[in-house]
Amino acid sequence: MRLKITHTTTYRYDSPDHYALQQLRMTPKTGEGQVVRNWQTQVTGGRVQTSFTDHHMNHVQLMVVDAGATEVAVTCTGEVDTADRAGVVGRERSFAPLWLFTAPTPMTQPGPALRKLVVRMKPGAAEPALAHLHRLSAEIGAAMRFDPAATVVTTTAEAALAAGHGVCQDHTHVFLAAARLLGVPARYVSGYLRMDGIEDQDATHAWAEAWVEPLGWIGFDVANALSPDARYVRVATGRDYAEAAPIRGLRQGGGNETLTVSLKVQDQTAQ
Repeated sequence: MRLKITHTTTYRYDSPDHYALQQLRMTPKTGEGQVVRNWQTQVTGGRVQTSFTDHHMNHVQLMVVDAGATEVAVTCTGEVDTADRAGVVGRERSFAPLWLFTAPTPMTQPGPALRKLVVRMKPGAAEPALAHLHRLSAEIGAAMRFDPAATVVTTTAEAALAAGHGVCQDHTHVFLAAARLLGVPARYVSGYLRMDGIEDQDATHAWAEAWVEPLGWIGFDVANALSPDARYVRVATGRDYAEAAPIRGLRQGGGNETLTVSLKVQDQTAQ
């Protein structure tokens, strides 16, 4: 499948920023199941100063906001060829060791709700690891109603599970926390999803990947109850949202901030 993506993130401020620096993780990776044909990032109200590859092999651009700017827009456009590998990414090269993905983070720190879930979800003696993780994904999906108004980007896995609702970020964080409690390396993935019959969207997507021998990394989209297929484009990975967020940084001044996102994911396969 060939997917064309147009993604614009716009920040508006009540008054100019004194200083703002943002990390952009918005460039998809070429790897198992996807090939980036072309990709470009355009910035208005700021400029990209440098770029590097982080320890998760994400392409990172550092953007500084122009002095006096009250509006900053980041637009990414490109085409990516994808294939259905039933969620299997394999043994992707990374500077991060597997043990790093078994430790909790502030957003995936387990509490009573997560520990209760894991006790209930202990694998059977003869249950294959992959089957158990699919069962875990289904259990989390059943326990958490999708509700875009229920959480914010700083909501923890424990809080979202205890509340019983959230968005794809929350489903992913709960899966990561539970898998790590079970001793399974798991990581966060940010990216894009071509939704059937819908081209215009207002947010990127998120899902989890867990390490299963001998296959390597395998994806689990808890929110949609499936493993990623050719409709998915992987952009960045990390231990949680904080390490894979499309845009993350710091600013001084600028008053109140308003964020808008415009996203279009189109199937160009037949064109």
